[in-house]
Amino acid sequence: MTGRHTISPAHAPDGVAATLRALSAGEATVESVTTRCLERVEAGEAAIRAWVHLDPELAVTRARELDGVPASMRRALHGVPVGVKDIFDTHDMPTAYGSPIYEGHRPPADAASVAIARQRGMVVLGKLVTTEFAAWPPGPTTNPHDPTRTPGGSSSGSAAAVAAGMVPVAFATQTTGSIVRPAAFCGVVGYKPTHGTLPCVGVKAISETFDTVGVITRTVEDAALVVGSLSGRGLALPPELPVPGIGICLTHEWPAAQPETISLFEALPGRLERAGARPSSVSLPGSFAGLVAAQHAVWTYEIARCLADEHSRFAGSIREPLRGMLAEGSAMPGAEYEDARRRVHACRAELSAVFAGIDVLVTPSAPGVAPDLATTGDPIFNRAWSALGTPVVNVPAGTDAQGLPLGVQVVGPPGEDARTLACAAWVEAAVGSRATAA
Repeated sequence: MTGRHTISPAHAPDGVAATLRALSAGEATVESVTTRCLERVEAGEAAIRAWVHLDPELAVTRARELDGVPASMRRALHGVPVGVKDIFDTHDMPTAYGSPIYEGHRPPADAASVAIARQRGMVVLGKLVTTEFAAWPPGPTTNPHDPTRTPGGSSSGSAAAVAAGMVPVAFATQTTGSIVRPAAFCGVVGYKPTHGTLPCVGVKAISETFDTVGVITRTVEDAALVVGSLSGRGLALPPELPVPGIGICLTHEWPAAQPETISLFEALPGRLERAGARPSSVSLPGSFAGLVAAQHAVWTYEIARCLADEHSRFAGSIREPLRGMLAEGSAMPGAEYEDARRRVHACRAELSAVFAGIDVLVTPSAPGVAPDLATTGDPIFNRAWSALGTPVVNVPAGTDAQGLPLGVQVVGPPGEDARTLACAAWVEAAVGSRATAA
């Protein structure tokens, strides 16, 4: 492929679990792990442009402090570097929310998830590119697999940095499709937990109903480790992964699938069967056909209120199409918003029937491979699951003929994150393929 980045497989990143094992065995120090990440940033950042703020001196200082902590006092994620999407407040780094309105803004406190990460022993490497207010338009980040293509959004920098080996884990958020879609486009794992699993306090809000904090990692195991530790929930994978009950669900949005996704899902039942599963075909209730429109309506109404001050005082600094969305949301009748919320709640009530007899659904993560840099891609296959608050894991599932990553969403019932992660890890082992940017 012409114009591809030059990050070789030999420089693929160490994951979270591997880093923790190396640190525990004395095979690495926190400083050496942090320095290696910084070297990878230096090698790839000019082309990938994943970071909006990086403070190597601060990161190395923190690493040395952690190296001085006695082994008996080390926390669960001791020494793991993490990148932070630039809609999370950080007390020691600027937070601009992807907007010129907040250029140079210095919050007085960390977002709750960032504060907990530091308490667990993580090293905050820096701030990662997001789209404007985690909505639109695209930022400057490129896809590590092809610089002419988008990494997705709004967690653009998070997905690209993990895929390029700059950091083993990055915070991300999803309101519509901003964890799963970038992870799929960049060939990495994206985990959107059940809504509310990780705190949103200190994260720039754009939808009280849908905003969800999650992570992007290299493996499902890493995602379970990080979110399990940060949330205090038992999400660690079992020693043996049981064969899950899988329902393959093309969803009402299937007409949007591109040829590469159609081919992927035509082959998927056979791939799962060869690994030992007996997948079934699941159709969603007819009422779910309206979920995409309902999610859009709720988000449009709520983002206009979340950004009411910015829209009223700094409209000229807000770019299209976000500015038009804010105008649309401001003009939306409350009755239309409430109708959309009722549709969402009605569909949530039907989820138990959808999952009857199966553990998880496997659905498309995106219409196809990453499109060009003019867009962050269509979230049409993500909207319904964001509306329903379900746990979702993007699992890399191969590449198209050009070597561009494809992914599948593993979707579980709300609150069943541990089971969903275990099933996603099984799917990862059965069909997963992490395309290395090279």
